[in-house]
Amino acid sequence: MKNKTLAAWLAFLGGPLGLHRFYLHGMTDLLGWVLPIPTAIGLYGIERVRLYGLDDPWSWVLIPLLGFTFAGCALTAIVYGLMTREKWNARFNRSLAEDAPAGGTNWATIGAVVLSLLVGTTVLMASIVYSFQHYFEYQVEEGRKISQ
Repeated sequence: MKNKTLAAWLAFLGGPLGLHRFYLHGMTDLLGWVLPIPTAIGLYGIERVRLYGLDDPWSWVLIPLLGFTFAGCALTAIVYGLMTREKWNARFNRSLAEDAPAGGTNWATIGAVVLSLLVGTTVLMASIVYSFQHYFEYQVEEGRKISQ
């Protein structure tokens, strides 16, 4: 029996590590094993900023991978949390009745959806802004070099 509330919280809190995928699809789920890769690459981008400063062009590419991965997992938590009981049980609890309580929504499910919406949107926008800001600053610097 797969619980919708637990799946939504796993997608929000442990999504970048694939925990929700392992919970719902088992340890053989390929996407569950792939999700930690962009997470690790994004964390490496943060480490590059710490080592080389904000002017490191690789960090502009690497850090948004972490943000996009987290935002995608937050979106997944929202989808799980807003899924109807019947659809949840038909998809993840095929052996249970359509109206089984495992697919029900409660306040903990709504909390996961609200936090996913708040944090996921913030992380997504911050990732986009960070990447574009540094890209355009780089373009300005290159334009200055050419014009001299």
